[in-house]
Amino acid sequence: MKAINGIHPESFVVIKDFFYITYAENTGAAFSILRGQRWLFVLMALVACAAIVYHIIKHKPKSLEKFSLQLILAGAIGNVIDRVIYGYVIDFLDFYIFGYDFPVFNFADSFITVGAVLFILYELFSVEKGSLWKK
Repeated sequence: MKAINGIHPESFVVIKDFFYITYAENTGAAFSILRGQRWLFVLMALVACAAIVYHIIKHKPKSLEKFSLQLILAGAIGNVIDRVIYGYVIDFLDFYIFGYDFPVFNFADSFITVGAVLFILYELFSVEKGSLWKK
C-alpha cells in the first residue's frame, strides 16, 4: 500500500505524525520478504511451535526463559492462524518514528520480537544450569 502525503489510504490517525492504525495484508515475512510463500511460513511456524512446546515440557525452563518462549509461541500461532484462514498476515500497527515510516506490523509480530529479545538476553546473562553461556 503506497503512502499518500505520508498517510496510508486505509489509515486511521491515532496520534498525528506518530501512530496510525493501517490495514495491510502481508503475504511475506518480516518487511514482506519472501512474499507469497504462505505454506513455507506455516510449516516453519508449526515446526518452531512444536520445538518450543517440546522444550518447555522437557526442560521446564525458569520464569523469564519460559515467558520469552511463550511470547514467541503466541506470536507464531497468531500469524499461522492468519495465514491459514486468509492466506496472509493482517498487519495494522503503523508508526512514524522521527519521520521514518516504520513497516506496518501486528501484535503477533511484537510478541515474537519481544520474546526473541528476552530469550537472547536471558541466554546471554543467565548463569543457571542449562544456559548456553555458563559461568
